[in-house]
Amino acid sequence: MSENAYLPFPSKILDVIRHTAKEYTFRMEFIGEVKPGQFFEVSVPKFGEAPISVSGIGSNYVDLTIRRVGRVTNEVFESYTGQSLLLRGPYGNGFDVDLYRDGETVVVAGGTGVSPVRGVIDALAGMENAKDKFVIAGFRSPDDMLFRDDLQRWDDALNLTLTVDGAPEGYKGNIGLVTKYIADLPLKDIPTAKAVVVGPPPMMKFTIIELQKRGFKDDQITVSYERKMCCGLGKCGHCRVNDKYICLDGPVFNYSQAKDMMD
Repeated sequence: MSENAYLPFPSKILDVIRHTAKEYTFRMEFIGEVKPGQFFEVSVPKFGEAPISVSGIGSNYVDLTIRRVGRVTNEVFESYTGQSLLLRGPYGNGFDVDLYRDGETVVVAGGTGVSPVRGVIDALAGMENAKDKFVIAGFRSPDDMLFRDDLQRWDDALNLTLTVDGAPEGYKGNIGLVTKYIADLPLKDIPTAKAVVVGPPPMMKFTIIELQKRGFKDDQITVSYERKMCCGLGKCGHCRVNDKYICLDGPVFNYSQAKDMMD
């Protein structure tokens, strides 16, 4: 990486994996330290930059799952395997997977919020006590599901509840918001359990309320609170909330620190 923190570096697109009509994972060449929950600034000359969360980590790559929603991401979708994009990062505070090795863990993720915790869920699925790990993943509809191959693997390894907000007649899976399934989680020792919540702000708010009803304390809950992170260096102030800079102090926070920001 360049000594100039604002100067991006070229990264080759190793593969492109389509999930839905709008969401793709770009597997980008990268060698270096990176954690789940961190993000890169992806830039296209003349079009600008967009912050994209890390959704997968390999020995020589990172996965960036991109939704086609704006000027920069539209242009990214014109670039495919073998071409390059410009990256800066990784930035921010990621998840410490070691925190979840002991005891029960609950991960609740909604929509594209599954992307930043994909690495965490992968780690949980590979732990010896994986059956003490619970994941509730919610999507808008069956057509909006991300990481379908991972979902099957997670279902085999740990306790996965997959749900959709709505589905066509005849759909045989769970239908309902992620909050619907928290009350029935067969947790044995809530005072020592940990929770991770990532997704749209309303979903996060009501998920935390349901966890609190089960007895979770604020410091047992970790959230990823993403906001428009422009520079990634805490200089521009776009992502400042109260006295915190999301790009530096987050986007991963203990809820005891983040609850005032979320309110």
